Amino acid sequence: MADLNHEFFKKVNIEELNLTNFESRLKAVEDNLVGIFFWGHDCPNCEIAKGRLGEEHVAMNNSGLKWFHVNTYENFDLGTQFGLFGIPTFIFFHKGKRLGRISPFPGLDPFFTALSELKLKHTPEN
Repeated sequence: MADLNHEFFKKVNIEELNLTNFESRLKAVEDNLVGIFFWGHDCPNCEIAKGRLGEEHVAMNNSGLKWFHVNTYENFDLGTQFGLFGIPTFIFFHKGKRLGRISPFPGLDPFFTALSELKLKHTPEN
């Protein structure tokens, strides 16, 4: 069972995905940059990522990405579909195309640098 009571899930605007709703939810937001956080209950490295990113919830919520999460222990087939070798893993999409991944969690500075680069590359200038 997912630990959705964790402070991270209370602070970050992030929607849960599973095998049933994965394709339809991604398709519904395909014009947005999308970040998917693959994690697992009681995964020590996932807890570190959730703790650090939860502290930066304002930056996460204002990153310009639509955030989703998948508990890979409950949705093993999605982890297999994306060839995950470990968690936490963050996979990014734009217009239905997979852009890349971050794994393991590299720390706040490299993580937000990568998000900024994605945003610059895949968001039209205003």
